[in-house]
Amino acid sequence: MIVWRSLAVFLGLLLMGGELYRSWGMGRPLVFVLDDFCIGIPLVVTALLMAKDTFARRAAFAGAWGATAGMLYPSFFGKLVEPTPDAVATTNIPFDQLTVIIGVIFALSLAGLVASVALKQGAKE
Repeated sequence: MIVWRSLAVFLGLLLMGGELYRSWGMGRPLVFVLDDFCIGIPLVVTALLMAKDTFARRAAFAGAWGATAGMLYPSFFGKLVEPTPDAVATTNIPFDQLTVIIGVIFALSLAGLVASVALKQGAKE
């Protein structure tokens, strides 16, 4: 579970820091900046809590992964299927690279959700 805990901390910090970088000086509404904090903070906190693997903490950890996947789904597929001119213009990261980054994090969040539910309690993986 240490791998998934480390990945959760890394991705949580990446989501929050990446969103700040992406939005800095672009005039994006604050709600679109803070939404990544709503998924990044639970990932980091629950990963730290998983130092002691209990049923409740594992449920919270799985919930954090699920919330991350759920919030990244529309972000990724919205950019992939029908990007808006506003979405392309309001980012400090090239739009194609941003779409790939979000897609990779989305896939990792799905894997983290499965792992947090499927791995046996106390697993070292």
